Amino acid sequence: MAAVCAALAGFWLARELDSSVPDLASGTWLPDPKPIADFQLTDHLGRAFTAAELQGRPSLVFFGFMHCPDVCPTTLVKLAQVKKAGALPGVRVVFVSVDPERDTPTALGLYVQAFDPDFIGLTGEASAIKRIATQFGVAVNRVDLPGGDYTMDHSAVVFLLDRRGRIVGVFTPPFDSERMAQDLRRAASHLNG
Repeated sequence: MAAVCAALAGFWLARELDSSVPDLASGTWLPDPKPIADFQLTDHLGRAFTAAELQGRPSLVFFGFMHCPDVCPTTLVKLAQVKKAGALPGVRVVFVSVDPERDTPTALGLYVQAFDPDFIGLTGEASAIKRIATQFGVAVNRVDLPGGDYTMDHSAVVFLLDRRGRIVGVFTPPFDSERMAQDLRRAASHLNG
């Protein structure tokens, strides 16, 4: 029994001393950063946005759509609270639309900036959005509704990218802005890539 206790204590101590992996309370730090291949989307100002734009500072990336009744606006409110808390100075929040048919750059700009004036909204060709969603592991499905309308089912995950534009962490619902802010403080020194 003493050997088991000693082994567990050693494991715990090694984990506590291992500064290569931040201990996240509301998210998961990935064991290996995942690079993002280049892509071509359009930001809410009508400018080209590529993978290179995700470099230089940490980013929080969320996929959704403007007509989403609950998950998307709730998540964007939480991300605005996290950003306002100053947990990770300079963090960029990027909202990637999975509904390019309705989410034009202009409309997307009004939408994301209602949550925070610095949020970035991205849209583009359906094929380009599908490629980037696949890279991030986001499932997207159009669901036709009676009367000719439709909605979009999609994964509700917030991705944490380091300064090199690599996915290093994920946050899944339910989102708690205070816990996410604490996690970003813990992860700050690990995001230099």
